[in-house]
Amino acid sequence: QVQLVESGGGLVQAGGSLRLSCTASGSGFVINTMGWYRQAPGKQRELVADIAGRDTTNYADSVKGRFTISRDYNKNTVYLQMNSLKPEDTAVYYCNANTLILRLYRNLEVWGQGTLVTVSS
Repeated sequence: QVQLVESGGGLVQAGGSLRLSCTASGSGFVINTMGWYRQAPGKQRELVADIAGRDTTNYADSVKGRFTISRDYNKNTVYLQMNSLKPEDTAVYYCNANTLILRLYRNLEVWGQGTLVTVSS
């Protein structure tokens, strides 16, 4: 069983910064891609950024140049450094991992419980 636990959300003023963390726990799996999605009230969940391998990254246009995703392989942890935050970044942020379950040799997508980021103007 793979679990993702997120931390780091909170309330920040526009222009401020936050760092989100997400750690995968469990056994018998390998993580392929990890990423962050977000869902604002009344909107669909959207990709913010993801990382494949150690450094192949992908960002939504709306966060390019402001957010940075990184990964610590040894800790099974992915980070999202968010700078120059805007009110429109307000959302619940979800961690996502595409894993390979070794016992079944099957891919499994796993989601965290979400962490709220609120940016005040």
